[in-house]
Amino acid sequence: MNIHHIARTGGRLSAVLKEEMGVSANQMNRLKWKDGILVNGKPEHTDFPVLPGDRVTLLLDAPAPEYPAEDLPITILYEDDQLLAVDKPSGMLVHPSHCQFTGTLANRVIGYFQRTCQSSAFHPVTRLDRDTYGIVLLAKNPVIHAKLHALHRQGMLQKTYHALVYGAPPQDHGLIDAPIARRPLPSLLRYVNSDGKPSLTSFSVLERRNGCTKLSLRPITGRTHQLRLHCAHMGFPILGDPQYTTPEAAACSAALGLQSQLLCAVSLEFPHPVTGEGMRLCSQMDAELPQRF
Repeated sequence: MNIHHIARTGGRLSAVLKEEMGVSANQMNRLKWKDGILVNGKPEHTDFPVLPGDRVTLLLDAPAPEYPAEDLPITILYEDDQLLAVDKPSGMLVHPSHCQFTGTLANRVIGYFQRTCQSSAFHPVTRLDRDTYGIVLLAKNPVIHAKLHALHRQGMLQKTYHALVYGAPPQDHGLIDAPIARRPLPSLLRYVNSDGKPSLTSFSVLERRNGCTKLSLRPITGRTHQLRLHCAHMGFPILGDPQYTTPEAAACSAALGLQSQLLCAVSLEFPHPVTGEGMRLCSQMDAELPQRF
């Protein structure tokens, strides 16, 4: 995949690559030794003097994945030359692991890229737990991936989730401020502890019904299992969650026949990494109580 950019200012090519295109020093080094940096169609070194209006092109080769492509459907929510946003169903890993090499979102996305003749690799910007469902944002090349991660670090990528919880917060809006620490290995679970990392989640009530509540959740920090743990810690665990729960919530989930947590990544808001246009991408899924409830 190639990236094209029209230089806004003059100066060394390296400065344009770094300041205007967000290319890291490592990426520059890899590209320049492969004649992968072009100015007006010609390979140039990073000290080349660029003029405003010059066309800078990066020739990016997507490495072959170490896992197989799978010719299976994906639900595309948005796509352009730099981005792909898809809906991930519950029960699916985002990326292969040493325990599971197939059946993941990555396998399907690589299969889609091959079907559509796109030389892109799998670069997830947002990730979801296996049983959390909804929108996942992907970059189509490492430069865009780095730009989106920079936006994320700056707090400019806003994620909203909907969750069905057992019980309810007493107020309709609030902020959960509870530091999160990792339990000793081999456990992969987290717990609230004063020595943990600062963790913040804002919430608002969308619906109250029969002792359960639909919440809108916005993670201000991005700790592992943050939303699930914060809700359980505050006394309203997410329905269907087998790990961060209470006996009462587990009994309700069992009565409803829930197999996984009712937590959905419903939207993402961020400036487009190339155009700067404000983007709001929405899932086609949501966290809803079973009809019989």
